Amino acid sequence: MKTKQHILLIGATGIFFLASCKGPGQKAAMVMPPTPVNVAAATQGSAIYYDKFPASVVSLNQVELRAQVAGYITGIFFKEGEVVQKGKALYEIDRRKYEAAYRQAEANIASAKANFNKAQKDADRYHRLAEQDAIARQTLDNAEAALETTRSQVAAAEAALLAARTDLDYSYIKAPFTGRIGISQVKLGAQVSPGTTLLNTMSSENPIAVDFVVSETDIPRFSAMQGKSINPEDSTFRLQLPDGTAYSERGKIIVIDRGVDNQTATIKVRIEFSNPKEVLKDGMSCVLRVLNDQSGDHVIIPYKAVVEQMGEFFVFVSKDTVAEQRKIHLGPRLRDQIVVLDGVTAGEKVITEGFQRLRDGGKIDTAAPKQQQPPAGKK
Repeated sequence: MKTKQHILLIGATGIFFLASCKGPGQKAAMVMPPTPVNVAAATQGSAIYYDKFPASVVSLNQVELRAQVAGYITGIFFKEGEVVQKGKALYEIDRRKYEAAYRQAEANIASAKANFNKAQKDADRYHRLAEQDAIARQTLDNAEAALETTRSQVAAAEAALLAARTDLDYSYIKAPFTGRIGISQVKLGAQVSPGTTLLNTMSSENPIAVDFVVSETDIPRFSAMQGKSINPEDSTFRLQLPDGTAYSERGKIIVIDRGVDNQTATIKVRIEFSNPKEVLKDGMSCVLRVLNDQSGDHVIIPYKAVVEQMGEFFVFVSKDTVAEQRKIHLGPRLRDQIVVLDGVTAGEKVITEGFQRLRDGGKIDTAAPKQQQPPAGKK
């Protein structure tokens, strides 16, 4: 019996000893130390940002030059790539056939007028004789019919003369407006056909336009901009050239297309730009930057403070020693910062580093980490 009592006493003493050793250690292990974090203050600042649209440069006036009469090219009167003035002769088509046709038409009209004059005199004479009952009525009727016939012949001859004159004029292809002409598609001696042979293309350059498309939901936004005058400081429309440089001239909306494309739900908008130095060329690709309506004073925070979860965005805000998770709505990104439309106010401190291990309400330590002192004798 004494042996059993000793065994029970030793066991109880061991259990008490283990409990006294594990209790404080286990409790200390359950208390997590604060998470060290870095914070940055949300600031209120001016956020000017632009929406970007792919665009293409187009001439406000462009035409393909084609022959309207057949023949051989007998003259080219311009230098390729130069600016030509309105009305300048550019090409000549062999004129001999058309000059001959014009002269023939002039002769025909002279003959028709002579016949008309003769018929007019005969009709006048028969009218006087008819008043004296000296001729039959049928003779007078025939004279009046002959007069009307010769009158119509004169009209037909005049129309033929006009047609011959038009063909003769078409033997010269002239510039329909002032603009830059391209590389000739035909050479001297080439045969051309009316309406089919492309001779050249010319286009206007100053002013010039930029076309881009916008969603149908943006129609009210751009309609409100249409017709507004611009000044040298206007920054509504900015153009970025293919090499990445910014175009210095300002633009304005001149037309919004008549309807929406029912397949893409977009509509075309045309912006006009001055082009005094001829930097913009027809067909050039560029990026049009349009000032966003929400530009202005906004809360701005470092972009690295933003956490994305299931398509939603959050930040951790420092509340003394506690991290508070906030849902936010973002505006545009400004390099390494981003605009916050709501969820954070200016002056609040957002956690920029160390939030990966945080949960809402977690303890944090915002004190700056102390630099370790180098060992003695080392620099």
